[in-house]
Amino acid sequence: MTTDMRLATVEVGKPVPAMEVSGLGFTVGGADILSGVDVTVSRGQFLGIIGPNGAGKTTLFNLVTGLLQPTEGSIRLDGNDLAGLEPARRARLGMGRTFQTSLLFGALSVFENVRLAAQAHLGGSMRWWHRPGRRDGASVAARTALDAVGLAGLAEHQASELSHGDKRKLELAILVANEAQVLLLDEPMAGVNAEDVPGLVSLIGGLHREGRTVLMVEHHMAVVLGLADQVAVLHHGRLLACGDPGSVMADGTVQSAYLGEQL
Repeated sequence: MTTDMRLATVEVGKPVPAMEVSGLGFTVGGADILSGVDVTVSRGQFLGIIGPNGAGKTTLFNLVTGLLQPTEGSIRLDGNDLAGLEPARRARLGMGRTFQTSLLFGALSVFENVRLAAQAHLGGSMRWWHRPGRRDGASVAARTALDAVGLAGLAEHQASELSHGDKRKLELAILVANEAQVLLLDEPMAGVNAEDVPGLVSLIGGLHREGRTVLMVEHHMAVVLGLADQVAVLHHGRLLACGDPGSVMADGTVQSAYLGEQL
Protein backbone atom coordinates (compact mmCIF):
# COMPACT_ATOMS: atom_id res chain seq x y z
CA MET A 1 0.00 0.00 0.00
CA THR A 2 1.45 3.35 -0.96
CA THR A 3 1.68 6.23 1.50
CA ASP A 4 -0.76 8.37 -0.53
CA MET A 5 -3.68 6.15 0.48
CA ARG A 6 -5.46 6.04 3.85
CA LEU A 7 -7.25 2.94 5.04
CA ALA A 8 -10.77 3.47 6.30
CA THR A 9 -11.57 2.62 9.88
CA VAL A 10 -14.26 -0.06 9.73
CA GLU A 11 -16.22 -1.71 12.52
CA VAL A 12 -15.34 -5.37 13.00
CA GLY A 13 -17.70 -7.54 10.97
CA LYS A 14 -19.08 -4.60 9.01
CA PRO A 15 -18.51 -4.96 5.25
CA VAL A 16 -16.60 -2.19 3.50
CA PRO A 17 -18.63 -0.55 0.70
CA ALA A 18 -17.27 -0.92 -2.82
CA MET A 19 -17.55 2.85 -3.16
CA GLU A 20 -18.42 5.62 -0.75
CA VAL A 21 -18.94 9.23 -1.86
CA SER A 22 -19.30 11.66 1.05
CA GLY A 23 -20.22 15.35 0.82
CA LEU A 24 -18.88 15.53 -2.71
CA GLY A 25 -18.86 18.95 -4.30
CA PHE A 26 -17.41 20.59 -7.40
CA THR A 27 -17.47 24.34 -7.94
CA VAL A 28 -16.40 26.26 -11.03
CA GLY A 29 -16.25 30.04 -11.03
CA GLY A 30 -18.49 30.22 -7.97
CA ALA A 31 -21.13 27.97 -9.53
CA ASP A 32 -21.91 24.66 -7.83
CA ILE A 33 -21.85 21.87 -10.43
CA LEU A 34 -22.21 19.27 -7.66
CA SER A 35 -22.96 19.93 -4.01
CA GLY A 36 -23.15 17.69 -0.98
CA VAL A 37 -23.56 14.39 -2.83
CA ASP A 38 -23.58 11.31 -0.57
CA VAL A 39 -23.75 7.87 -2.19
CA THR A 40 -22.74 4.50 -0.77
CA VAL A 41 -22.55 1.54 -3.15
CA SER A 42 -22.29 -1.95 -1.66
CA ARG A 43 -20.15 -4.67 -3.23
CA GLY A 44 -22.01 -6.30 -6.09
CA GLN A 45 -24.70 -3.60 -6.20
CA PHE A 46 -26.05 -2.09 -9.42
CA LEU A 47 -26.72 1.64 -9.03
CA GLY A 48 -28.52 3.49 -11.80
CA ILE A 49 -27.91 7.24 -11.88
CA ILE A 50 -30.55 9.34 -13.60
CA GLY A 51 -31.34 13.00 -14.11
CA PRO A 52 -31.80 15.54 -16.91
CA ASN A 53 -28.93 16.99 -18.94
CA GLY A 54 -26.87 19.28 -16.74
CA ALA A 55 -27.76 17.45 -13.53
CA GLY A 56 -24.08 16.62 -12.87
CA LYS A 57 -24.06 12.90 -13.72
CA THR A 58 -20.96 12.89 -15.93
CA THR A 59 -19.24 15.33 -13.57
CA LEU A 60 -19.81 12.82 -10.78
CA PHE A 61 -18.12 10.11 -12.87
CA ASN A 62 -15.25 12.47 -13.74
CA LEU A 63 -14.67 13.15 -10.04
CA VAL A 64 -14.85 9.48 -9.07
CA THR A 65 -12.41 8.41 -11.78
CA GLY A 66 -9.96 11.26 -11.11
CA LEU A 67 -10.39 13.30 -14.30
CA LEU A 68 -11.53 16.14 -12.06
CA GLN A 69 -10.64 16.91 -8.46
CA PRO A 70 -13.47 17.73 -6.02
CA THR A 71 -13.57 21.05 -4.23
CA GLU A 72 -15.09 19.34 -1.21
CA GLY A 73 -15.88 15.87 0.07
CA SER A 74 -14.23 12.48 -0.29
CA ILE A 75 -14.32 9.32 -2.43
CA ARG A 76 -13.39 5.89 -1.13
CA LEU A 77 -12.89 2.69 -3.11
CA ASP A 78 -12.95 -0.48 -1.01
CA GLY A 79 -12.35 1.71 2.04
CA ASN A 80 -9.35 3.53 0.55
CA ASP A 81 -9.35 7.30 0.21
CA LEU A 82 -8.74 8.22 -3.45
CA ALA A 83 -7.75 11.84 -2.79
CA GLY A 84 -5.00 12.92 -5.20
CA LEU A 85 -4.79 9.61 -7.07
CA GLU A 86 -4.54 9.89 -10.86
CA PRO A 87 -6.98 7.93 -13.10
CA ALA A 88 -4.42 5.23 -13.96
CA ARG A 89 -3.82 4.47 -10.29
CA ARG A 90 -7.58 4.21 -9.67
CA ALA A 91 -7.86 1.83 -12.62
CA ARG A 92 -5.15 -0.39 -11.12
CA LEU A 93 -7.20 -0.52 -7.92
CA GLY A 94 -10.09 -2.09 -9.83
CA MET A 95 -12.08 0.82 -11.23
CA GLY A 96 -13.11 0.83 -14.89
CA ARG A 97 -15.07 3.32 -16.94
CA THR A 98 -16.71 3.77 -20.32
CA PHE A 99 -17.56 7.17 -21.83
CA GLN A 100 -20.53 8.57 -23.73
CA THR A 101 -18.33 8.64 -26.83
CA SER A 102 -16.34 5.48 -27.57
CA LEU A 103 -12.60 5.86 -26.95
CA LEU A 104 -10.97 3.14 -29.00
CA PHE A 105 -7.95 2.75 -31.29
CA GLY A 106 -9.96 2.71 -34.50
CA ALA A 107 -7.04 1.80 -36.76
CA LEU A 108 -6.14 -1.28 -34.69
CA SER A 109 -7.92 -4.60 -34.61
CA VAL A 110 -10.55 -5.49 -32.06
CA PHE A 111 -8.10 -7.98 -30.54
CA GLU A 112 -5.27 -5.45 -30.33
CA ASN A 113 -7.50 -2.92 -28.53
CA VAL A 114 -8.16 -5.45 -25.78
CA ARG A 115 -4.66 -6.93 -25.74
CA LEU A 116 -3.06 -3.53 -25.26
CA ALA A 117 -5.34 -2.81 -22.31
CA ALA A 118 -4.53 -6.19 -20.76
CA GLN A 119 -0.82 -5.66 -21.40
CA ALA A 120 -0.89 -2.32 -19.59
CA HIS A 121 -2.86 -3.85 -16.71
CA LEU A 122 -0.30 -6.64 -16.34
CA GLY A 123 2.49 -4.09 -16.04
CA GLY A 124 3.64 -3.88 -19.64
CA SER A 125 3.65 -0.94 -22.03
CA MET A 126 1.08 0.21 -24.59
CA ARG A 127 3.44 -0.54 -27.49
CA TRP A 128 1.09 -1.68 -30.24
CA TRP A 129 3.96 -2.86 -32.45
CA HIS A 130 5.01 -5.48 -29.92
CA ARG A 131 3.41 -8.75 -31.08
CA PRO A 132 3.63 -11.39 -28.34
CA GLY A 133 2.82 -15.06 -28.85
CA ARG A 134 -0.63 -16.56 -28.40
CA ARG A 135 0.29 -17.85 -24.94
CA ASP A 136 1.33 -14.39 -23.74
CA GLY A 137 -0.69 -13.42 -20.65
CA ALA A 138 -2.16 -10.32 -22.27
CA SER A 139 -3.17 -12.27 -25.38
CA VAL A 140 -4.90 -14.94 -23.30
CA ALA A 141 -6.72 -12.28 -21.28
CA ALA A 142 -7.81 -10.53 -24.49
CA ARG A 143 -9.23 -13.68 -26.05
CA THR A 144 -11.05 -14.55 -22.84
CA ALA A 145 -12.56 -11.07 -22.64
CA LEU A 146 -13.67 -11.10 -26.28
CA ASP A 147 -15.33 -14.47 -25.73
CA ALA A 148 -17.13 -13.05 -22.71
CA VAL A 149 -18.72 -10.22 -24.70
CA GLY A 150 -19.41 -12.18 -27.87
CA LEU A 151 -16.81 -10.51 -30.09
CA ALA A 152 -14.41 -13.43 -30.60
CA GLY A 153 -15.54 -13.78 -34.21
CA LEU A 154 -14.64 -10.15 -34.93
CA ALA A 155 -11.22 -10.22 -33.25
CA GLU A 156 -9.26 -9.42 -36.44
CA HIS A 157 -11.65 -6.74 -37.68
CA GLN A 158 -10.56 -3.13 -37.46
CA ALA A 159 -12.23 -1.45 -34.48
CA SER A 160 -13.48 1.42 -36.63
CA GLU A 161 -15.50 -1.06 -38.71
CA LEU A 162 -17.65 -2.16 -35.78
CA SER A 163 -21.27 -1.11 -35.33
CA HIS A 164 -21.88 1.27 -32.47
CA GLY A 165 -23.34 -1.54 -30.38
CA ASP A 166 -20.28 -3.72 -30.95
CA LYS A 167 -18.01 -0.81 -30.04
CA ARG A 168 -19.81 -0.67 -26.70
CA LYS A 169 -19.18 -4.40 -26.30
CA LEU A 170 -15.51 -3.84 -27.10
CA GLU A 171 -15.30 -1.21 -24.37
CA LEU A 172 -16.74 -3.73 -21.93
CA ALA A 173 -14.23 -6.34 -23.10
CA ILE A 174 -11.44 -3.91 -22.23
CA LEU A 175 -12.84 -3.55 -18.70
CA VAL A 176 -13.04 -7.34 -18.38
CA ALA A 177 -9.43 -7.71 -19.56
CA ASN A 178 -8.39 -5.07 -17.03
CA GLU A 179 -10.08 -7.12 -14.30
CA ALA A 180 -12.14 -4.09 -13.27
CA GLN A 181 -14.51 -4.90 -10.42
CA VAL A 182 -16.22 -1.51 -10.11
CA LEU A 183 -17.64 -0.45 -13.48
CA LEU A 184 -18.78 3.11 -14.25
CA LEU A 185 -20.82 3.07 -17.46
CA ASP A 186 -21.68 6.51 -18.87
CA GLU A 187 -24.76 6.20 -21.10
CA PRO A 188 -23.84 2.83 -22.66
CA MET A 189 -27.00 2.83 -24.81
CA ALA A 190 -26.30 6.23 -26.37
CA GLY A 191 -26.21 5.92 -30.17
CA VAL A 192 -26.91 2.17 -30.10
CA ASN A 193 -29.50 0.89 -32.60
CA ALA A 194 -32.73 -0.25 -30.96
CA GLU A 195 -32.24 -3.82 -32.14
CA ASP A 196 -28.82 -3.96 -30.42
CA VAL A 197 -30.05 -2.68 -27.05
CA PRO A 198 -31.39 -6.00 -25.65
CA GLY A 199 -28.09 -7.78 -26.30
CA LEU A 200 -26.11 -5.00 -24.65
CA VAL A 201 -28.47 -4.94 -21.67
CA SER A 202 -28.05 -8.72 -21.31
CA LEU A 203 -24.26 -8.39 -21.44
CA ILE A 204 -24.15 -5.66 -18.78
CA GLY A 205 -26.52 -7.65 -16.61
CA GLY A 206 -24.29 -10.69 -16.98
CA LEU A 207 -21.19 -8.75 -15.88
CA HIS A 208 -23.12 -7.63 -12.81
CA ARG A 209 -24.31 -11.15 -11.99
CA GLU A 210 -20.70 -12.31 -12.04
CA GLY A 211 -20.19 -10.14 -8.96
CA ARG A 212 -19.06 -6.80 -10.33
CA THR A 213 -20.29 -3.55 -8.85
CA VAL A 214 -21.89 -1.31 -11.48
CA LEU A 215 -22.71 2.40 -11.53
CA MET A 216 -24.54 3.36 -14.71
CA VAL A 217 -25.67 6.73 -16.02
CA GLU A 218 -28.45 6.16 -18.52
CA HIS A 219 -31.39 8.07 -20.05
CA HIS A 220 -33.30 4.96 -21.15
CA MET A 221 -35.53 4.44 -18.13
CA ALA A 222 -36.60 0.95 -19.17
CA VAL A 223 -32.94 -0.08 -19.20
CA VAL A 224 -32.27 1.47 -15.79
CA LEU A 225 -35.32 -0.08 -14.16
CA GLY A 226 -34.55 -3.45 -15.72
CA LEU A 227 -30.95 -3.60 -14.45
CA ALA A 228 -30.53 -1.48 -11.32
CA ASP A 229 -31.33 -2.61 -7.79
CA GLN A 230 -30.84 0.97 -6.56
CA VAL A 231 -31.48 4.30 -8.32
CA ALA A 232 -29.97 7.70 -7.51
CA VAL A 233 -31.57 10.88 -8.86
CA LEU A 234 -29.43 13.96 -9.47
CA HIS A 235 -31.13 17.33 -9.92
CA HIS A 236 -29.23 20.61 -10.38
CA GLY A 237 -26.09 19.05 -8.94
CA ARG A 238 -27.73 17.67 -5.80
CA LEU A 239 -28.84 14.20 -4.84
CA LEU A 240 -32.63 14.32 -4.86
CA ALA A 241 -33.34 10.69 -3.90
CA CYS A 242 -31.65 7.30 -3.67
CA GLY A 243 -33.26 3.93 -3.05
CA ASP A 244 -34.91 0.97 -4.70
CA PRO A 245 -36.33 1.78 -8.18
CA GLY A 246 -39.99 1.45 -7.21
CA SER A 247 -39.74 3.77 -4.23
CA VAL A 248 -37.68 6.36 -6.05
CA MET A 249 -39.96 6.53 -9.09
CA ALA A 250 -43.03 6.79 -6.82
CA ASP A 251 -41.47 9.59 -4.74
CA GLY A 252 -43.56 12.76 -4.98
CA THR A 253 -40.49 15.02 -4.86
CA VAL A 254 -38.90 13.15 -7.77
CA GLN A 255 -42.11 13.29 -9.78
CA SER A 256 -42.55 16.98 -9.05
CA ALA A 257 -38.97 17.86 -9.93
CA TYR A 258 -39.22 16.09 -13.28
CA LEU A 259 -42.69 17.25 -14.28
CA GLY A 260 -42.17 18.17 -17.94
CA GLU A 261 -38.46 17.16 -17.83
CA GLN A 262 -37.07 14.11 -19.61
CA LEU A 263 -35.01 11.75 -17.45
